Amino acid sequence: MIQFHHIRLELAREPGHPAGDPTEGYDIVAPLDADGRLDGEALRTEPDRGHVRLFSRGGTVETGRLQHGPGGRWTLDLEGGDAADARGFRFEDERFVAGEYVSLSLPSGEQHTYVVARVAPV
Repeated sequence: MIQFHHIRLELAREPGHPAGDPTEGYDIVAPLDADGRLDGEALRTEPDRGHVRLFSRGGTVETGRLQHGPGGRWTLDLEGGDAADARGFRFEDERFVAGEYVSLSLPSGEQHTYVVARVAPV
């Protein structure tokens, strides 16, 4: 069985949030390779195990699926429709280890940076 991990992303410092905001972010369940990078091949083997939860102020806003698409693109496909989805900015190159930063792009064109707050096997 492929090892999946719970990845907690919390909003990093940005205008409007000079100290970041640990109550805003995403919980992602995804397979990681030995270097801590998202493993697209593993997700294709067990696609139903890739989950996403958008949270705000401790509550769930949306849930959905993690998807790996053409060109190595990673999408957080939320149930609220395309307007709620987020696309990983260079997720194929990022390492998902505590303390690293990753960015997500929204369909509106907004981009937000998140800190990987924790990673744990599930």
